[in-house]
Amino acid sequence: MSRRRPFGSVRAKATLGATLVVAVALLAAGVAVLLALRSNLGGQADAEADAAARRVASQIAAGTPYAELELPDAEDHPVQVVDRDGRVLAVSEDLEAISGTGVPGVTPAPSPGTDRDDDDADDPEAGRVGATTWHGEGRATVDGQAATYRFSQVEATDPRDETVLVYAGASLAGRQSTVGTAAVVMLAGLPLLLGVVAGVTWLVTRRALRPVEDIRREMAAITASADLSRRVPEPVSRDEIARLARTTNETLAALESSVERQRRFVADASHELRSPIASLRTQLEVAAAHPDLLDLPGAVEDTVRLQHLAADLLLLARLDAGERPGDARVDLGELLVGEAARRTGDRIGVRAEADPGAVVAGSRQQLARVIGNLLDNAQRHADARITASVRVTADGVLLCVDDDGPGVPEAERDRVFERFVRLDDARSRDDGGAGLGLAIARDVARRHGGDLTAGQAPGGGARFTLRLPPAEAGSS
Repeated sequence: MSRRRPFGSVRAKATLGATLVVAVALLAAGVAVLLALRSNLGGQADAEADAAARRVASQIAAGTPYAELELPDAEDHPVQVVDRDGRVLAVSEDLEAISGTGVPGVTPAPSPGTDRDDDDADDPEAGRVGATTWHGEGRATVDGQAATYRFSQVEATDPRDETVLVYAGASLAGRQSTVGTAAVVMLAGLPLLLGVVAGVTWLVTRRALRPVEDIRREMAAITASADLSRRVPEPVSRDEIARLARTTNETLAALESSVERQRRFVADASHELRSPIASLRTQLEVAAAHPDLLDLPGAVEDTVRLQHLAADLLLLARLDAGERPGDARVDLGELLVGEAARRTGDRIGVRAEADPGAVVAGSRQQLARVIGNLLDNAQRHADARITASVRVTADGVLLCVDDDGPGVPEAERDRVFERFVRLDDARSRDDGGAGLGLAIARDVARRHGGDLTAGQAPGGGARFTLRLPPAEAGSS
């Protein structure tokens, strides 16, 4: 007994797949949200730093001495004012150290990739505040506490026409706290959401696959009981599972029909073989006891009949096994004329005529057997006339065999092609045959892509019509 794998079922695979897809999607969406939130909060910090720097720059442009500048609280907005040479002119109270502004001799240069303008930029006019020339990230130590800030650089020119650089920062603690809280909330909610997705997928998949399990269970019961009359339950829905159930029932019906047909075939074959074998055995036993009473012609006749019956049974077995008829080019008209000319010992002569070019693809031997069986059937039932013709039509090739006998009743025109069926039950087996000729003829016709039907001849009697598709130009 094989061990079940942890994720061997369709339901488990579907649940795992859906959970993984949702997990990847949520992680990607969470990262995108956090990055967007971080960028948005960074932009707000730049705006706050820019506003603080401009407030100080406006005081400088108005001529306020550096010692009297009103600087914001260093913990929220640390400010540093330097001249072009990097000399510090003013700093916020309690500001002990600052990095990231790139002031020479005081702090390291700004990190690569930052956007700033240096001495080459045009200085603002006296008493004016210039544009914001740089935003960057750095650190500042206020009253012994170091923190990360976003800095803004603004140029200002005092009334004495001296240009200075004002650096003001905005704390990033709020941004870091917000981003961190959002990340914690997302990570905390992710397992719960994935659990909900997995649970819902498991339940929905189980409900969707329940009909499949019912079908499997019923098929197992059918296999165990060998009762092919049972059918699997069909869901009322019109989805793929309902179509699977219908197809399964159609397959079971075809299998039941095939098995039943084989059973009848075996029973009928054994019954048909019993008579000639018993007759032959009786004649041989009589001959052994009384050699002078040996009916040699009767023994030969029974042997020939037994040989023909065995050949018919073998051909039916090959046809049932799916034997391909081949794709040789066969002139059906020529085959009919040759078969009619060969039958010199028949009770009634056959009038045969054929259109030229009636070429079909298939087995010459099997098609000759069809013609022979149709002519044998006509010989058994005709009174005085048998005609056979081959015509080429737009739909293919037609072979018609007519006789002037009693014909086939309309209600029996399909049943007459069943195996071991003889409509003339009053006749002896010797006269009526085994009931396999027409069955073989129809099976061969259908194997060749055509059909064989029974009808009424124009002058009365029976007409058997063989329809075959024409041979393709490329067939051998």
